Amino acid sequence: MRIPESELIINGDGSAFHIHLRPDELADIVILVGDPGRVAMVSEYLTDIEFTRQSREFVSTTGKYNGKRITVLSTGIGTDNIDIVMTELDALANVDFATREPKAGHRELTILRIGTTGAIQPDIPLGSPIFSHYSVGCDGLLNWYAGRDEISNVPMEKAFMKHTGWNENLPSPYFVKASEDLIRRFEDCTVKGVTISAPGFYGPQGRVVRLGLAMPDMLDTFESFSFDGYRITNFEMEGSAVAGLARHLGHKAGTVCCAIANRHLKSSNPDYKPQVRSLVELALDRLTR
Repeated sequence: MRIPESELIINGDGSAFHIHLRPDELADIVILVGDPGRVAMVSEYLTDIEFTRQSREFVSTTGKYNGKRITVLSTGIGTDNIDIVMTELDALANVDFATREPKAGHRELTILRIGTTGAIQPDIPLGSPIFSHYSVGCDGLLNWYAGRDEISNVPMEKAFMKHTGWNENLPSPYFVKASEDLIRRFEDCTVKGVTISAPGFYGPQGRVVRLGLAMPDMLDTFESFSFDGYRITNFEMEGSAVAGLARHLGHKAGTVCCAIANRHLKSSNPDYKPQVRSLVELALDRLTR
């Protein structure tokens, strides 16, 4: 099946439309960061840098760590950007850009998002690395794709909606598990996380500035939810789309974040960059073992 030009736009230099990577420039291991400036920080640990490129918020580079090739790519904020990034990464891996047809064999990528987060449980200290065993999409993105129930833990989803008294005007949440391989790599050195991916920083994460909330008790109900040994641990804004689209497309993916705030304790750490750097070092080590 040939993919039309309107559905997959390829730049004149043979690169994917938004992220401006060519198929030969993509490594099998991909690190995603939200902040474009963080690409340079991760790159400090790489050798044999092949290129560095920027298009809007999408900054990319490919190099090596422990002899393994790694691509680092910034996504900006939000699951809408992740929809672009994940779709174009998969196209680079599994679509022949010359013929515009899917390749006969499937290339599996290992994709790890490294970010920052706000914890909601009182026993999670600032600076803790939280690996999202489950990512909870409150953004609605996967509801636009066929088969969303096949990749979501539907019983967990229904229990969550019942427990929170989910507002019917909000998108139906989805619970997607990270790659079992990545969970194993990080389970001995991170907090076991169930992470809310919110479609905003303020109201969707329970913050009140001047506008009231559709679910005024959301933080309390999120904090008190439990299901099969899991509890909600933190908020961020991209992980659900990374996990969900990766599972749909046949890739290994997960999200690990440094807790720079605790919403229950109303505390934060503005000097979090050393902890993020330590998390990057940990991630590079675990990805290349």
